[in-house]
Amino acid sequence: MNKFVYIVLAFTSIAVGAASFSYLTKKPLPDYALYYQEPRALNTFSFTDEQGQAFTNKQLENKWSIVFLGYTSCPDVCPTTLQNLNFIYDDLTNIASNSQVLFVSADPSRDTVDKLSQYINYFNKDFKALRADHDVLFPFSRNLGLMYAINSTDIEDKIYGVDHSASLVLINPQAQIAAIFKPEHNIGTIPVINNEKLLSDFKKIVSLY
Repeated sequence: MNKFVYIVLAFTSIAVGAASFSYLTKKPLPDYALYYQEPRALNTFSFTDEQGQAFTNKQLENKWSIVFLGYTSCPDVCPTTLQNLNFIYDDLTNIASNSQVLFVSADPSRDTVDKLSQYINYFNKDFKALRADHDVLFPFSRNLGLMYAINSTDIEDKIYGVDHSASLVLINPQAQIAAIFKPEHNIGTIPVINNEKLLSDFKKIVSLY
């Protein structure tokens, strides 16, 4: 009798385990983001934040980080993207309370710590802004799958624009690259990311983690 009970319990445990595995594997994948089912490694880096403090890989641990590459003199994409992130910041933190938004300057020669502080606080005092010289910035942005370029040779007078990616990169709480959210390109409009699609995919990615 005891042997029969053990057999029943064993089959029950197997059934429960199979059901749990089935549930986990049926969680929906993101619909819009470029999602890495095997997260990509993020190389070691060291930036300075808007408060003049060091910001390294350590500050990414145990947080969901949304990273945007831009510059404070940007006339369109940067302010629009940061404003949109401000609009949905409460929604992001409702999905994952350990969420943070990071604005990384692609223009370190003009974007000083003080300038970054004033700029980022205009959008949201919880957002962070980071800067580093190009020897750190370029490999970091390339590691994320983002690019930037100074589009003028008039560097000495500091009158130039910066071409840069309009995508957002999501870094998971293990400080690994989890996904890239790409903007929608429509003729005559600024390339921006759809907030509803971002929130929908963010929720799915957090659930899959």
